Amino acid sequence: MRRPEAVRGPRTVAAMLFVLVWLSCVWFGSYAFNPNNATRLFAALALVEQGDARIDRYQSLTIDKAQFGQGNARHYYMDKAPGMTLMAVPAVWAADRLSGVKASDQVIDIANPRLRAFLGVRLTAAVACSAALLTAFAAVLLLDLGTGITGSPAAGLFAALGYALGSIIWGWSTSLFGHAPVAALLLIATWAIWRGTAGPREMARWRYPVMAGLALGWAVAVEFQAALSGLAIGVWALWRTRSAVERVRGRIYGTALVSAAAGVVPVLAYNMIAFGTPFVLGYQGVVGFDGMNQGLFGLTYPKPGAVWEIVFGMRRGLLCVSPVLVVGGVGLVQMIRRPDTRDLGWLAVAVVAIVVSVNASYFYWDGGASVGPRHSVPTIAFLGLGLAPFWASLASVRARYAAAALLAVSIVINLIIASTDIFAPEAMAVPVWTRNFLGLFLTGKLETLPNLFWGWNAWFGFALYLDIALPLLGLIVWQTRRAERALSE
Repeated sequence: MRRPEAVRGPRTVAAMLFVLVWLSCVWFGSYAFNPNNATRLFAALALVEQGDARIDRYQSLTIDKAQFGQGNARHYYMDKAPGMTLMAVPAVWAADRLSGVKASDQVIDIANPRLRAFLGVRLTAAVACSAALLTAFAAVLLLDLGTGITGSPAAGLFAALGYALGSIIWGWSTSLFGHAPVAALLLIATWAIWRGTAGPREMARWRYPVMAGLALGWAVAVEFQAALSGLAIGVWALWRTRSAVERVRGRIYGTALVSAAAGVVPVLAYNMIAFGTPFVLGYQGVVGFDGMNQGLFGLTYPKPGAVWEIVFGMRRGLLCVSPVLVVGGVGLVQMIRRPDTRDLGWLAVAVVAIVVSVNASYFYWDGGASVGPRHSVPTIAFLGLGLAPFWASLASVRARYAAAALLAVSIVINLIIASTDIFAPEAMAVPVWTRNFLGLFLTGKLETLPNLFWGWNAWFGFALYLDIALPLLGLIVWQTRRAERALSE
């Protein structure tokens, strides 16, 4: 039997897992007029159709906007980091060219069904090429990482499914929000560093530092606060390369830094187009959110009450909507206790602590209309990492059946969320139960591709998804079991 770190995620399983996760994220829709979705789409439309970043024509349709200038010189812009908008630009451009229809042809009115359909097509295309793609890719890498640290493809699959489909990563990957893409990018960087420092042969390959640098740089382009988690990953990379000769270290660090800088350059380019200078951020012109004036753009210090609600609360608690992550935390403790995975375990704990602390420091920590704590979504990638050693530690068949049942419950919860609405009203005490399940799911108010764009009955669209996804999941499990048996022989 080979050493655990030499075992790779099965390629056939990886390919099918990618298709399953990507399809699951694209199949279910997201509300185009949600202010976060809308402002990013409007900025993409402005870049494609106007050649600038002004959203003046659309500003009445979103509360998430920035204002610069006064009087006739007053203009409105997106108030977010531009990464998701820049990823949406190719999809918006392609949709305009293929359809021959532009935003300039639309009546800008939230009650206009044609405008909603126009935005819905572009939102779906943009999600398919950005959030869904990154989440699916990260799930494949987590399969490989989980397999490598345990020597068990089944453990890797348990981690990948728990991360991508057993958590609110799924629901947020149906939108243009940056939370799920940042989780994926941080995980991609972690995998690249882990694989790229496995030995002298891997350290000689340039693709790993390039991938890590680009992923970390682009994570910052998507959400600026990702720089804090990226810093922790960078320090971990220094630790992992401490034994390399100086010449090799210099090449790795130089390649990674140049790649990270390349990932951030589009932000500077966007700022130049929008504001005429690379050193102005949309957040500086936010209107309508006075809490953003506290501390640094709304960030002050972590509040213990907010930390509790983010992790355990019924209204926004992470573990309530993704219960399988409870055993992910147990798995991180197991990783720290093992000498060969201790550094990776501590990195995961550090990233979780950083993300939750930043979330709990934010004036609007609950995320407004949200299922789960959306600002803490990047923690899921690293709690998901702990799922692999937890599964591998289970000695009995009964214990593994129990863990699989917990994962199944988490997947069902998040299927209900993804198929209905990730944007729960702020005032609901238990939104998953009162809104997603009772209010939307049981009444057939689903958001699937067939009913949104093809006029199907919503339940038919849901059933078609299950007809595709369940057999594919069965094949994945079957191939994983075959790979598991092959390793034990």
